[in-house]
Amino acid sequence: MRLRVLFLCFAISLPTVAAPLPVPGQGPALRIQGSNTIGAALGPALVKGLMEHQGLQGVHSEPGDGANEQRLVGKTRQGKTVTIEVAAHGSSTGFAALKNNRADLAAASRPIKDSELVDLESLGDLKSPEAEQVIAIDGLAIILNPRNPLNTLNTEQLAQVFNGEVSTWEALGGIGGAIHVYARDDQSGTYDTFKELVLSRRGKPLAGTAQRFESSEALSDAVSHDPQGIGFIGLPYVRQAKAVAIVDGDSQPMLPLTSLIATEDYPLSRRLFFYLPPSSRNPWAKALVDFAQGSKGQAIVAANGFIAQQVQAIGVAPRPSMPDDYQALARDAQRLTVNFRFEEGSASLDNKARQDLQRVVAYIRSHGKLDKQVTLVGFGDAKNDPQRAALLSKLRAMAVRRELAKSGVVLKDIRGFGAQMPVAANTADEGRIKNRRVEVWVY
Repeated sequence: MRLRVLFLCFAISLPTVAAPLPVPGQGPALRIQGSNTIGAALGPALVKGLMEHQGLQGVHSEPGDGANEQRLVGKTRQGKTVTIEVAAHGSSTGFAALKNNRADLAAASRPIKDSELVDLESLGDLKSPEAEQVIAIDGLAIILNPRNPLNTLNTEQLAQVFNGEVSTWEALGGIGGAIHVYARDDQSGTYDTFKELVLSRRGKPLAGTAQRFESSEALSDAVSHDPQGIGFIGLPYVRQAKAVAIVDGDSQPMLPLTSLIATEDYPLSRRLFFYLPPSSRNPWAKALVDFAQGSKGQAIVAANGFIAQQVQAIGVAPRPSMPDDYQALARDAQRLTVNFRFEEGSASLDNKARQDLQRVVAYIRSHGKLDKQVTLVGFGDAKNDPQRAALLSKLRAMAVRRELAKSGVVLKDIRGFGAQMPVAANTADEGRIKNRRVEVWVY
């Protein structure tokens, strides 16, 4: 019953705050620590939005006690000061701060690790739907100097370049001599994501010669000024650099486009999180999570260069590489900018899919498509049995159908395409999880 109430909140715009949040007698109302990707601009913007939604006046930012730290300050109508602190030193520091009671909310640009989950179990299950909140989608862009003629790289080449095995642009078919590698620092969730998606999958460490940065902006600017430079960065920080298309396994080359990142098809797409401990008694923390998930919060997400989770319908151009049935679907229908994915090793929807379920229902209902105007398309990973993949892909679509049916959605069709049209390599768990997906198409 609790989940149904939560889902209904997502089906409407931001819930109205029934009463002003309490103002603490001393100290900050909320402390957020973690990801630099979130904390540099998006986190403070969401905090400012919440404070203004609460009716606070004169909301502004002040420098914090250290680098990459700031305070958002506003006043109530009664003249009381409300302060919220944001520290952005990397995702791992957010979980450490939760453990040491130096933060009420952790911002992370990667999922919580199993070791962190165990370390924080006294705070409750941080993988529960209430605790693990996807607030935005981001894509890691691989950036080059704008004058570099290369336009496409595959993830194997990326691993070799950032490990130092490939050290010249000529080895990649380009020009320019030695490759200069730029990377985020060890505390960064951006680095954790790159390491997991590219380096660790192939058992390779980052080259010791890589220049490291705590600041996303500084890294991007360094690459854009270095004709021999290459780096990885969150999507809003491409700035003056050039992003290249990425291939993973048998996938098509994909640029970090909004539509491909929203569906998480882009090989280096990632989720941005708030982690709210179930044991939390801080009303400001829960209010910020709710605000971030609502329509106003998601508008702030988009305004800050990340991908909002609002559902839209997009046209897909048929390509010869697509199965014939899929080409026909692309000609006749539009695809929604969301994919349903599943818990690892499970047929259960993951936490983002649980949130997206009612966003999709809201779209279907508001566009009058409840009755036989929706088709679900399932995909899987081949492993050693293509027939099994075809069956499982359809079963996953049926699992989504059961959830949609609870809200009165009657489907037009369900299709399973098995291991066709992979969006990631099937050689690692992360790739197989991305390939196990269900698309939503509307007529």
